Amino acid sequence: MAKAGTSTFQRRFLLASVILGIFIVLEIALFGWLIVDSLSKREMDRILLATRKDASEVAGQLEREVAGKDRDMFTAIATSKETTSYIEDVLLQRDLVETVEVTNSDGVVVYRKQSQTTIPNPARPGSLEAQIEGDPKPRIEHRIQRQASSTTSLPMVEEKIGDVATLRIGFNQVELARRVAELRSELVQRTMLIGSMTLVVLFSAYLAIGFLLLRARRLEEQARESERMAYVGTLAAGLAHEIRNPLNSLSLNMQLLEEEIAEARQTDSSSQRLLSITRSEIDRLGRLATDFLSYARNRPLERDEVPAVELLERACQGMAGELRNRQVDVVVRDAASGASVRVDPGQLQQLLINLVSNALAATEDSGRPPRITLTAERLANRVVLEVRDNGVGMPPEERDKMFDIFYSTRKGGTGLGLAIVDRIAKAHEAEIEVESEVGVGTAVRVVLPEAGAAVE
Repeated sequence: MAKAGTSTFQRRFLLASVILGIFIVLEIALFGWLIVDSLSKREMDRILLATRKDASEVAGQLEREVAGKDRDMFTAIATSKETTSYIEDVLLQRDLVETVEVTNSDGVVVYRKQSQTTIPNPARPGSLEAQIEGDPKPRIEHRIQRQASSTTSLPMVEEKIGDVATLRIGFNQVELARRVAELRSELVQRTMLIGSMTLVVLFSAYLAIGFLLLRARRLEEQARESERMAYVGTLAAGLAHEIRNPLNSLSLNMQLLEEEIAEARQTDSSSQRLLSITRSEIDRLGRLATDFLSYARNRPLERDEVPAVELLERACQGMAGELRNRQVDVVVRDAASGASVRVDPGQLQQLLINLVSNALAATEDSGRPPRITLTAERLANRVVLEVRDNGVGMPPEERDKMFDIFYSTRKGGTGLGLAIVDRIAKAHEAEIEVESEVGVGTAVRVVLPEAGAAVE
């Protein structure tokens, strides 16, 4: 039930993470677009404002030139090198200014100049400007440009020169588009860099928060489990006490009865068999009470650093009498190169004894000489304790339920031995791996962190 709750929480947390990530990316994209668009417009407004200011100065200069010398606009421009130089210095030096032209009050162009091409007035073929230039025929040169995007184009700047003429300034739309594109590209790169850094920081913070939430949830589940087990332990202790007292009395009475029968030299095999069955059942009830009490008591771990192979040897010593009586071939292999684990030695010994006892029971009906191999192996920064038997093996459906409390396929089994194994492994944050094949045998591996190694 707890696993299902944790899985649901993880799925919801992942879904919330994905949705939040999408919103953050969209927000950064929208913010970047607004910044790029706003700064592009500001740059164009700045260019337009500066050009208008310069155009106003040029218009004022031309107005003073016409009014002071009482000449028409064409003559004033054609004969005043100072004015044309001023136009070139002030306006045409700007990268984005492409054309400067002056039209009189009738709309006739009296002066027009491009970045590097002067276009005389086509309406005045015999004008003074044409004579000064030494060419009686005006030359008109056309520049072919690519059309710029309307989003990056600037309107022509117009400035009145009194009531006699109008100064018009045209912009190089291609150069303007290029400059705005460069500005946007730079802004996009900076926005992407800042956005990436923001996402990394947010993602790191989100991972940290997620880790803390999962850890808090795990601690809460452990606290609830500890509280539940404490209650069950108290209940189990009371039940075990109440069960053991009459069992001890029954066992003592059975022993006295056996002695009396032996003294009376009664040879009734039926009576002997009934006595044997009764004693067996009393022993089974005693084991059940002991196992249940062991499962229910959630003792705190008393960790100590112990060589891995030593744990296997202690388990074999604890089962030595039973293994010898059943003539089991027991092999202890040390492939851990002396690696140690930091565990509660008493609880790990109980875990291994339960695994060996389960393996011993699995070899009874195999039809082969029983063999149990205990191996300590080192893998990276992990230590694996393996108990392998050549017993009857388990089908997948049994393997999936083997650690469930009170589940047992063995006659007389309490169904608590492997449940205790699972509880002790979880208390040590160890992993349990099971490999089993019907007719071949079973291997149970307990994977523990090596002492002194960082847990990944």
